[in-house]
Amino acid sequence: MSRLVKGRQFGLLSREPGFRSLFLATLGSGLGTWLALVALQIDVLHRTDSAIWMSALLIANILPSLLVGLLAGPLVDRLSRRSLIIGSDLVRFAVFSALPFAPNATTIVVLAAVAGIATGFFRPAVYAGLPNLVSDDDLPAANSLLQTIDNATWAVGSLVGGALVAASGPHLAYWINAVTFLASAALIAQIPQRLLQVAKAETRGHWRDLGDGLVLVRRSRALLTVLVAWNIGMVSNAFVNVGEPFLATDSFSAGSFGLGLLMGGAGVGLAAGAYIAGSWIEERGLPNVYGAALGMMAVGIAGAAASPNVWVAAVCVVVSGAGNGAAIVCNALLVQRGAPDRLRGRAFTVLMSSSVTVLALGMVLAGRLTDSFGPRWIWAAAALLSALAAVVGLVLARGAAVGTPQLAELAVPGLEPHATPEAEAPVQAQGRAI
Repeated sequence: MSRLVKGRQFGLLSREPGFRSLFLATLGSGLGTWLALVALQIDVLHRTDSAIWMSALLIANILPSLLVGLLAGPLVDRLSRRSLIIGSDLVRFAVFSALPFAPNATTIVVLAAVAGIATGFFRPAVYAGLPNLVSDDDLPAANSLLQTIDNATWAVGSLVGGALVAASGPHLAYWINAVTFLASAALIAQIPQRLLQVAKAETRGHWRDLGDGLVLVRRSRALLTVLVAWNIGMVSNAFVNVGEPFLATDSFSAGSFGLGLLMGGAGVGLAAGAYIAGSWIEERGLPNVYGAALGMMAVGIAGAAASPNVWVAAVCVVVSGAGNGAAIVCNALLVQRGAPDRLRGRAFTVLMSSSVTVLALGMVLAGRLTDSFGPRWIWAAAALLSALAAVVGLVLARGAAVGTPQLAELAVPGLEPHATPEAEAPVQAQGRAI
């Protein structure tokens, strides 16, 4: 990574207090979240020993994001983004405070769904507001650094979570995570509302607002790239997520520590891929980076599927995680620069809900296939899907990088564009601007 990009990333923490608060909130809540995710999966696995129940847990955690995107996405633009982020943290604090008292797997799944609703508002509000916390020149570095710390917490939290659950059970992990959400809410409260949102969007009626988001995605080649290429990758991720606990515990006989090791390896890769993504895009250009990142996912997943033990698989998962981390940075920049501020929240929710839909359907299928064919074969199928995503992503990213659509091309009928710097910025063709 060049010294310029590296300095820009870490310099943001001292230059931008708002971004620093967001960074620290991400660090704290991320550690608790990944620690608790291991606890949730092991809790359900011990109670049910069923891949179907594992699919139900993962779907319950992410499916509400689909409902938010389909039914409430415009609220991210019309309401205070800061209030939405803080409220989401407080809801998740309540959920994880209640989980130690859950009597059965059904209760765990229901509480996971409530947390998923909160997350459905949290993530699009954060990423829609991020371009307003930093300058446009600093946006790639900000995305890269935020994704790096988010993914680093995956690695550390997963490893600690696996060891903690193996030693003392899941309840302590739930309590730790609850506290991290309180700390995150306190940090976000320090960010002025004006730094997360230029202006609240005017409404043309809730259902027309929802339609505006769909039209925006269809008309922007940058957003369409994310819609098509990443959804293919999400099917692969669904297969990996459902099969992972069984790959660790059954195929490798590594128990809860093995699951934590695999999840931790993915987190290390995600952090590394996110960290180098900004400079990589500057040097190689978006199409090559996007295709290579998805290709790395395919190589790593295939290697893990064929591994003789959990230690070799963990190394392979680092490779797949690095590709995933770089691709996620690409996706965020595509959306942030492909939509004006007043519509950015609904652009994120439309694309997130689409991804969640594909992920959920993939998990349903993965639960059946894992029970029938075993985790190694389900991971082999995931590798093939990632390879397909790499080819599609390379082609579509080249198409998105060639054109430089102005705001007029992204305008939604019935909404006059506002003359703001963000709104007038095109999706640029240069390497790092995606």
